[in-house]
Amino acid sequence: MGSSCTMRALGAILHRFTNGVSSKRPNFSASIWSLLCDSGNGLLSRNLLSSSSISSLPSKWFSATIQTSPAAKRTIWTVSPLFMGRRSSKIAGRKGAKDAKKAKLYSKIGKELVSALKSGGPNPASNTALATILEKAKELDVPKEILDRNIKKASEKGQEAYIEKVYEVYGYGGASMVVEVLTDKITRSVATVREVVKNCGGKMADPGSVLFKFMRARVVNIKVSDVEKDQLLSIALDAGAEDVIEPPVNEDDTEEDRSERYYKIVSSSDNYSAILSKLRDEGINFDTDNGSELLPISPIEVDDEAMDLNKELMTNLLELDDVDAVYTDLK
Repeated sequence: MGSSCTMRALGAILHRFTNGVSSKRPNFSASIWSLLCDSGNGLLSRNLLSSSSISSLPSKWFSATIQTSPAAKRTIWTVSPLFMGRRSSKIAGRKGAKDAKKAKLYSKIGKELVSALKSGGPNPASNTALATILEKAKELDVPKEILDRNIKKASEKGQEAYIEKVYEVYGYGGASMVVEVLTDKITRSVATVREVVKNCGGKMADPGSVLFKFMRARVVNIKVSDVEKDQLLSIALDAGAEDVIEPPVNEDDTEEDRSERYYKIVSSSDNYSAILSKLRDEGINFDTDNGSELLPISPIEVDDEAMDLNKELMTNLLELDDVDAVYTDLK
């Protein structure tokens, strides 16, 4: 992995130089599952997510106004794409990326579950962190066997709680990245992240030098082919969404490419569950976030060469077990 990144980075440098181009679940889990399955009265029927505020996005704005009563009307704003991206990969590549993203999501939920059990015990009635994680797991449809496995893991001798860490990275062409880690060994996580960044030709950034370029939000992703735009705007408005980010439009996109684009509904934590419920009621398929996402405030453009190198760096970072997510400000 490292040598591949190094060779690509070296190749990029040589190219610029020669061409002048810059560029088992323990016994205590019964109480958890009784609460988890009691959808009517259990803890998981409540919204335990903390609130957060979302700042508006500094992009070109478009609006849609909907009359909600004779005396009032509300306007929902949509913005131009934050992620312009390059042409989509083939179907096998898309499926692989989607499977990898889901695996990362389940891994993060599992680690959060272990930490909640280690710090607060197995009773969700007294352990609010555990109750929140279980509600999130239900919201994200995390398989029961994954929860069982991590409940068992939390009871194992020597298992430590997981700690959240954020590493900031400079990529190619002025790109910035934020690497989110949830680890039970800080020294291991920082060493592996540093190694990948170095081998791929990136650079570790000082704390705070990159993170300010992003805003944190709750996000729902909906495939364009699964919903009409006007219907989505109406649903988002009624549910109290903050923004709707439209997908990019590229001139060289095929019909298959266009079918794989996604709308992003941006929301505060307070309204997130309401948005998901509304989408379920309307029979619209969606992908949830992993608790939140980081959205770039001012996305940047890079050339194709830098884009490829940045993608390889991000891919290799995501292959690390401790890494849960990598965000970039690339268009």
